[in-house]
Amino acid sequence: MPSDASPPKKRLLIRTWGCQMNVYDSARMADVLAPLGYAPTELPEEADMVILNTCHIREKASEKVFSDLGRLRGVKEEKAARGERMILAVAGCVAQAEGAEITARAPYVDIVLGPQTYHRLPEMVARVSRAAGAVIETDFPAEDKFDHLPETAAPSGPIAFLTVQEGCDKFCSFCVVPYTRGAEFSRPAAQVLAEARRLVAGGAREIALLGQNVNAYHGAGPDGREWGLGWLLREVAAIPGLARLRYTTSHPRDMDEDLIAAHGELPQLMPFLHLPVQSGSDRMLQAMNRGHKAADFHRVVEKLRAARPDIALSSDFIAGHPGESDADHAATLALIREVGFAQAFSFKYSARPGTPAAGAGPQVPEAVKDARLAEIQALLRDQQEAFNRSRAGAVMEVLCTGPARHPGQMAGRSPWLQPVHFDGPAQLAGQIVPVRITAGHPNSLAAEWLGGAAKAPPSHQEIRAA
Repeated sequence: MPSDASPPKKRLLIRTWGCQMNVYDSARMADVLAPLGYAPTELPEEADMVILNTCHIREKASEKVFSDLGRLRGVKEEKAARGERMILAVAGCVAQAEGAEITARAPYVDIVLGPQTYHRLPEMVARVSRAAGAVIETDFPAEDKFDHLPETAAPSGPIAFLTVQEGCDKFCSFCVVPYTRGAEFSRPAAQVLAEARRLVAGGAREIALLGQNVNAYHGAGPDGREWGLGWLLREVAAIPGLARLRYTTSHPRDMDEDLIAAHGELPQLMPFLHLPVQSGSDRMLQAMNRGHKAADFHRVVEKLRAARPDIALSSDFIAGHPGESDADHAATLALIREVGFAQAFSFKYSARPGTPAAGAGPQVPEAVKDARLAEIQALLRDQQEAFNRSRAGAVMEVLCTGPARHPGQMAGRSPWLQPVHFDGPAQLAGQIVPVRITAGHPNSLAAEWLGGAAKAPPSHQEIRAA
């Protein structure tokens, strides 16, 4: 009898921390391993391979990884006692920054790989299977990993992520990204467009373009010219069937006039932008090496609101960066009040080894950082709740993402990225439908479905013709 050439089924568990780029990377690692027979599981006990895709941004990131590794060690040893093998891998930014420490503290880890090397996973798995000892791949390879990845698998829902840019050249004093992700690199526009078309063909209605510094995108265009993010957005928006478009994360220094103009031109480009400012104090912005002043941020916001009056903003804030005074903190609160944010993320400064701020002084006492963070978060919470409540009575289009927690209820996303809940049939999943907002809550919106589906936005060609 002829043998079945397909590989035997194995189970893969990927746990992902951090940003949306890590979510994208995890999906691509699953794509890379699928030809080896790996299918997803959520249970460590079932897994033949577990990958922890890590993030180095949050406080005590590495300790959380080692804590999870300790739990997985027990599962791995139990499987070994039954004669079963579990390959345990640590990927992402913690792996890139602390690969040697991981293998020293957790010698039972089989693979340590950085964000630029996951296209080599099949080779790493083969090497682990052939010999004992850990495989460490944390270099920055000369080849473009995107050239070695398989075509994107169909998305699991109506929202898809697409990495278009990696790395950062800004070297903010508090940030490890330039050290863990490397220098800025932009994918060729044709490669991005081909992947976007595959995502739409697979059912994606909304695509978010991702990058550590996405608006620094400067990829080679098929016309031989260098494209900025504004032009790339225009071409992605022209893909038939794509209804919504977003991008994240941005730097105020890279919000050029063409990109701002795209916000006024493209109905597919949602009226919500995450634009981290970190501080409202010019003295702190200089200490952070941000390369802009508070007034520069205000000017960008004014231009964005002139181009797209309904745009809402999100941002990042750090409380207690080394050297921050009471006056610096007050300047941050003033900027928040003056600009107004629909959402925001705020964090207490936490030193990252190897970054300039880690050795800078004076360090702000923990109690002071805690108090300042509480003030920032209270103000941001008030603004977010006020923005959500201001939506009450509005009719808007919501992208249905699937059933909500309660029977007969659907969940979706507003154009401003707010979670929306309303009564409706499960068949609405993946559709964009009109709803009327009945109430705004601190973290979500309640709505009633108005029946039917929303009209598709005009194409880029239609916009150009107009």
